[in-house]
Amino acid sequence: MEETKIDRVAMGRLAKALVFICGAAHPTTVALKTAADTGADKDIKAARGAFLKLKHAERKAALSMLEDK
Repeated sequence: MEETKIDRVAMGRLAKALVFICGAAHPTTVALKTAADTGADKDIKAARGAFLKLKHAERKAALSMLEDK
């Protein structure tokens, strides 16, 4: 099964949501912003891994902020 790719725009929006939830200096926020800026596969993989390591409530809150737009 192939991993789902998230586009750079969505990663940027997710990073903005995490700034509100976790803070701008949080490693996951930084990783998502870097992935959105560069679009490099290694950065995207790192950002995805960091996002999945967040607490469930933090992930859910960030994703729900994206749905409202």
